[in-house]
Amino acid sequence: MHIQYYSGPFLARLICLLSDYHLLIICVLSAYYLRIICVLSAYGRRQGRSAKAKKTRFWHRLLYHKHSPFRLAKYQSASSVHKETHLTTIQIISAIVFGLALIHTFAAKSFETLAQRHPRHAGMLHLLGEVEVVFGFWAFILIILMAFISGGEAAIAYAESRQYTEPLFVFVVMVVAASRPVLDAVQRLLKAVARGMPLRTELALAWLGLALVPLTGSVITEPAAMTLAALMLAPQIFRPGIPEWLKYGALGVLFVNVSIGGTLTSYAAPPVLMVATTWNWDSAFMASHFGWKAAIAVLVNATGVSILLRKYLHSNTSDIKPKAGETEAPKVPLTVSLVHLAVLAGVVALAHHPVLFFGLFLFFLGFVQAYERYQSPLILKEGLLVGFFLGGLVVLGGMQQWWLQPIVSSLKPLALFFGALGLTAITDNAALTYLGSLIVGMTDEAKYMLVAGAVAGGGLTVIANAPNPAGVALLRRGFKDESIGALGLLAGALLPTAVAALAFLVL
Repeated sequence: MHIQYYSGPFLARLICLLSDYHLLIICVLSAYYLRIICVLSAYGRRQGRSAKAKKTRFWHRLLYHKHSPFRLAKYQSASSVHKETHLTTIQIISAIVFGLALIHTFAAKSFETLAQRHPRHAGMLHLLGEVEVVFGFWAFILIILMAFISGGEAAIAYAESRQYTEPLFVFVVMVVAASRPVLDAVQRLLKAVARGMPLRTELALAWLGLALVPLTGSVITEPAAMTLAALMLAPQIFRPGIPEWLKYGALGVLFVNVSIGGTLTSYAAPPVLMVATTWNWDSAFMASHFGWKAAIAVLVNATGVSILLRKYLHSNTSDIKPKAGETEAPKVPLTVSLVHLAVLAGVVALAHHPVLFFGLFLFFLGFVQAYERYQSPLILKEGLLVGFFLGGLVVLGGMQQWWLQPIVSSLKPLALFFGALGLTAITDNAALTYLGSLIVGMTDEAKYMLVAGAVAGGGLTVIANAPNPAGVALLRRGFKDESIGALGLLAGALLPTAVAALAFLVL
């Protein structure tokens, strides 16, 4: 039963908010996550103490913070206490902030609904309803809390110690890959392939967008593949007339296929890239141990959802035609397309050198301006929002090692696979594999299970895989309220995730 929201006492409005089923789910998730944090914080403190140290309770430890009158009486060395107490306090606070960011991600769609019911604060609610804003917003809160607790210099030092190459790369590759000359070249190629397939052209294009394009992520990188696939599929699948549940199913397939489709090489998928050098995994190793299994899962997932979509795809969706009153854009010359493709190849080749690929991007912006008549508006806003999201994830994720690494290092291979698959839903899969690369003495089986679980679970949530925010930014307008619900994405990704998991475990 729907409850009408009204202006009244704060408690009454709060009760009304909690009456919505999705907010009740969020509250349950909040309590469950905070319970996990309490258990893990206790485990982390025990791990950091020596065998002879006296075990103290959490609140007892907080009693002896740097301003406590009991501090000198409890410890002999004030400097060591200051360091230990600050480390523990910041770790716990960072885990709580990370949990709140995660809950905010699941609640983002609710903010859009509240914005319609409370127009007075619609601006702020719309901002908080942007999934791409969530982790950047909470990263700022964490830095502010760190400044209050440890001082401004320590907070700035931590923020500057993070590595932001991946957010910068995703931003640049999104903008370049989504440019009209690149899309025009890819669409021409796929249309030629689709005409040679024994299927209706529009159905063949949808299948290729869900199968072939994600697999090309092993060459052009996953963010570029996600961008191309999302822009191609948007007018075909993510549009009015397609049932909402089917859109979430297609979105789940796209996210899972992109996550596993980059495993044919050792440089294209972020979770593979984090361990490739440390474990000496080259592209030949990835193709023989992961790539062919991932390709089978991609084809199965794309075929399954295409069968469900077949009656909703019409012939007029295979081409994007200008609206009434608009003039058709001039045909893109081959030389312009080749320059754009060369820039995209250069950015991919220089993915680990931000100064170089960003300099190439500045040249690209000048070239676009020089040949503006062959261009469409660049997706600078969407790219910046995705970069902001990933930058926030880097800041927040950098403080989660204290509870993630003990979990990863204590699991047996099969349990490690399912543990990585589940943990990927609440943290970036590249962060998980990076922590695994720090563990000394892992067996080859454990290494395989860790990476397989991390990439298989890359479609479960927006934060599970680095390219996912790019897909959300480009496709959310095709969903109700122009917002993608975290629970809907989770439900849509469960079946394709199971297919990917079976492929890695059984084949």
